[in-house]
Amino acid sequence: MKYILIQMLKTAFIGLLLGMSFQVSAQPFDTAKAELGQRLFFDTNLSHNRTQSCATCHAPSAAFADSRPNRVDSAASLGDDEQSFGDRNTPMITYAAQTPDFHQNAQGIYAGGFFWDGRAANLAEQAKGPPLNPIEMGMSDEESVIERILENPIYPPLFKGLYGESIFLDTQAAYNAMADALAHFERTELFNPFDSKYDRYLQGNAELTPEEELGMTLFFSQQFTNCNLCHQLNPLPGRENEVFSNFEYHNIGVPVNTKLRQINGVTDKDVGLFAHPGVDDPSSIGKFKTPSLRNVAVTRPYMHNGVFQDLRTVILFYNQYNSRSAKMRINPETGLEWDLPEVPENISLTELQTGPALDDKRVDALVAFLKTLTDARFEHLLHDSTH
Repeated sequence: MKYILIQMLKTAFIGLLLGMSFQVSAQPFDTAKAELGQRLFFDTNLSHNRTQSCATCHAPSAAFADSRPNRVDSAASLGDDEQSFGDRNTPMITYAAQTPDFHQNAQGIYAGGFFWDGRAANLAEQAKGPPLNPIEMGMSDEESVIERILENPIYPPLFKGLYGESIFLDTQAAYNAMADALAHFERTELFNPFDSKYDRYLQGNAELTPEEELGMTLFFSQQFTNCNLCHQLNPLPGRENEVFSNFEYHNIGVPVNTKLRQINGVTDKDVGLFAHPGVDDPSSIGKFKTPSLRNVAVTRPYMHNGVFQDLRTVILFYNQYNSRSAKMRINPETGLEWDLPEVPENISLTELQTGPALDDKRVDALVAFLKTLTDARFEHLLHDSTH
């Protein structure tokens, strides 16, 4: 409890300090709504036991990921009841506003949406989820959340000024307004600065090391790696504001995180996209949304279930699909062969087996390049042993 309270104060202070002057992303935006969203983001009263806010699991001091020790150890975040854990890795939410709404393209491929399975269509829909999740913020219903909002005399005039005098006469409308304000806050420059070393390099304001430059070349190559098949949105490499995800869904053969399963007591397979209420295609079983690689080097653990702790391990995991080397068949975190996939069907082998095997030099170069995707204010975390 003491750690959580200290972290609350720390993140609230940093968030208020950094978020006072807003610049906007390219999406529809209202500064006043963003300011309201900022207050809501750091408000612990919106959880059942008044101990958690959005910032608890998405701390601005940790690239808007959860850096609490229990999360790093277990991969999932501790809930408001101080005993519950989910079954999935808490994602960082920097650049989340760049994600398109959940949709199915002309080729029938699902993309976009929020949460690992896309069940929230857009950013505002995502914001509605955590307060009502019994193993997260734990509020019983929307009405209870609005009652907490009304307890704070600061909120009513702000809500009424932005969403109409009658906003609190309709609980659903008021709850939607809360989510909308949070979405506006997540569209601010605080979450979307595009100021990493890579961005500064594109602008001519930074130089890459030879290793970083090799990693960049490999990453965007159509011949030597498969990274950009899923982690490049712009049609050409080197474009500004690249978010490093096409937001499509894939099964890459991730094994079960047995440690997390032991903690949360879950035994069923995580079917990913197939759990989306609007998806009934069996070929979606085991597929998860491709995350952005922005700030990836400082937001461990990795994969949808947090099964890997080190970024280099992730690269080696991908490399196993193309390498025949006995050394590359070993998970360096366990010293054993890679565990079998949790869901063995629907694995995206076409994408995974594109390109040749990587040697250690190229693996290290890719890791070095991924570190350049760290926002400027988080670069100190690259040297922090806790990240």
